[in-house]
Amino acid sequence: MRTFEHPERDEITLDGVLSALADPLRRTIVRQLADGPEEQRCSLFELPVSASTRTHHFRVLREAGIISQRYEGTAILSSLRADDLAESAPGVLDAILTAERRAHAPAPAPAPAR
Repeated sequence: MRTFEHPERDEITLDGVLSALADPLRRTIVRQLADGPEEQRCSLFELPVSASTRTHHFRVLREAGIISQRYEGTAILSSLRADDLAESAPGVLDAILTAERRAHAPAPAPAPAR
């Protein structure tokens, strides 16, 4: 059975997390994981990059300890390691998600004319 290597909780570093989250595409992946089902198929993420580039971004997130991945048949399922991140880099995930959600929130409707 194929498996992925993941860092243990005590191997997750603040520098590694911040470095991985410096990329806007990776922040989008993290936001989608946080806002969706617990496990999501990597192939279903609508990202404006090639499959190989998508794979690279998921690998960076996995190696930083931000996500975990596992095979289910031929599909790769990803999930956010929120508890591990809260322990290793307290507050970082919440801050990133708050900023990402605010940046991608629909613009408010204009006030009606009087």
